[in-house]
Order: sequence, then C-alpha cells, then structure tokens
Amino acid sequence: MSKAKTGAAPSLDAVRQRIDALDTELLRLVDERASLARVVAAAKEAAGDGDKFALRPAREAAILRRLIAAQRAAASPGLIVRIWREMIGDSLSVQGPFHLSVWGGRDPGRAVELARHRFGAAPPLRQAARAEDALAQARSPGGVAICALDPDSAWWGRLLAEPKLQVFAALPCLSAWGPMSALAVAAVDVEPTGDDRTFWVTDATASAATIEEALSRDGVAADLAVEAGGLKLFVLAGFYQRDDERLTRAPGRLNGVIGAAPAPLDV
Repeated sequence: MSKAKTGAAPSLDAVRQRIDALDTELLRLVDERASLARVVAAAKEAAGDGDKFALRPAREAAILRRLIAAQRAAASPGLIVRIWREMIGDSLSVQGPFHLSVWGGRDPGRAVELARHRFGAAPPLRQAARAEDALAQARSPGGVAICALDPDSAWWGRLLAEPKLQVFAALPCLSAWGPMSALAVAAVDVEPTGDDRTFWVTDATASAATIEEALSRDGVAADLAVEAGGLKLFVLAGFYQRDDERLTRAPGRLNGVIGAAPAPLDV
C-alpha cells in the first residue's frame, strides 16, 4: 500500500490564480510609480524646470545595481533591467523632453535594439543617416544620440570639441547581451557610480599596445575599443576627470576624455 505524498506541488489552477493575484498587485504598484513621475513633473514645472532634461545616469545605475544585487529566486538580471528600463524611460518621457536618434553603422537593426533595451519604448526614436546627424539631435533639449562603434567612423572624436556632449552609457548594459557595440551621448552631467569605464580619445600614431603600456606605467588600465580616421578610442578602467594629470601627459598631441559610463551591471 503506497503512502500519501506530502508537500505535493500546487495544482496548475492554483498557480494561475496566484499569478492573477500578483498581476493585480503589480499593476497597482506600477500605477503608483507612474503617478509619482507625474508629481515630479508638476513640481519641476512649478519650479521653472519643466524643460530641463531629467536623465540621471548615475542614479539609474544605482537603482539597477541595488535590484540586481537583491536576493531573489528566479528573476534574471535581464528581466529586471528590461522591466525597470521601461518604467524609467516612461517616467523620463513624462517629466520633460526626451527623444532618441540612432546611427547604427553597418548594423542599424542592432543599434535600434540596444537603444530600446536601454531607454525603453516610451521616447520617440529616429534613425539617422549619419552619426553627425544623431549628434546634432543630442544638442537639442532632451536629445540622446546612440551611435555604433563602427570602424568606418570616428564620430566619437568630434566630442573632443564639444565638451557639453558626453558619453554617459555603453550599450548593452549587461555583458550577457553581448560586447559593447554602441555609446549613448547627451548634454547631461556624468558622475561616478563606483564602477565605471571612462572613454578617452587620442591621435597618437603608436600602436594600441604601446599606448596601453604607456598608460599602465602611470597606473591607468586601458583597452582599445575602436580605431578610425587616425584616432583611437580607449576604455579606461575607473572614472577619470578631463584634467587628470595622468591623461594630460598621455601619448598624443590631441587627446581627451569624452565621457564615462557604468560598467556592465552583471559583472
């Protein structure tokens, strides 16, 4: 005679009922969060900042890192990032001007995909014929340019002459989604997040290995990201200011920091 099973799994109907209950509670919380974005927008309007770009890359990174580090049983980092990026993007679109311009180089579809993963579906998105066109949109209120790291274009070198425009995000933001293949640029403040990558450009003619060795002697860890048009773009481990002495004496007659971004959130 067999023994009765203990701790049996719940029935499918019970699981579905629990999902329905959770969906109802999630909707209530999402709706409450969305309403707070409107409260913020009203407060900004009252203070005369209604047309100010609300994008805060460092705060977003802190939110996502905290959520990814929290104890959980099944939700993957990718699921967490996708859900919160959508909510953050929707909140930003409510608080003021917010629009995307994407130049994808040889793979425009991938660049659009990365842009939507990073900023959600709320902001309007246009594809640009040239990187320069995307950067022009980044100069307008609420504008963000997403440009591919393409060996056919040294668009990032133009940022040396435009200090108001800065790289603030490397796409994708999760290493599980593939290698870095695009950068996001806007007229926003770039602040350290505790785990960052700085983007540095040089016209030095020496090999990448030689430049990396020269930087390492000054305590700077660097890796070549892309080379085009006689310029090289390096990724530096850590957050560096534009006037950092270690970089002012680095190789090249024309060089400089063009921004920084949080390291991949799942590393």
